Amino acid sequence: MHWRTLCGFLWLWPYLFYVQAVPIQKVQDDTKTLIKTIVTRINDISHTQSVSSKQKVTGLDFIPGLHPILTLSKMDQTLAVYQQILTSMPSRNMIQISNDLENLRDLLHVLAFSKSCHLPWASGLETLDSLGGVLEASGYSTEVVALSRLQGSLQDMLWQLDLSPGC
Repeated sequence: MHWRTLCGFLWLWPYLFYVQAVPIQKVQDDTKTLIKTIVTRINDISHTQSVSSKQKVTGLDFIPGLHPILTLSKMDQTLAVYQQILTSMPSRNMIQISNDLENLRDLLHVLAFSKSCHLPWASGLETLDSLGGVLEASGYSTEVVALSRLQGSLQDMLWQLDLSPGC
């Protein structure tokens, strides 16, 4: 009885060594594709075209702007803030984009792990006390500014991924 199990195991042995992990290039390609998908979702929301991502809006300083050089850690921190902001908004469009951001953050963590980087899970903003008041007073403006800046940040991330960002 043991010989049959041993022979079966020895027969499978070469196949066990043939199994390979997902190539990191595939993960990077999936990351870029997801970024493009999120940008397309933002473009499909018609009112996001009316504000520049560089425009300053009083009271919305907590929404991240563009960063010249992005590391994987900074990308994750930025996405965590946007995710936290979007989940606070009542619009149904924000739920899908927020879920996409969570998936994007997971892919960034895989990329960081492949580079032997320790990437702690960013938690977003320290406090969102001011966000509640801003959403009540100007929810539409907050949504437009947040999506516009998120779109700009995602396009920067897409560019940075081609340059193989550091930890």
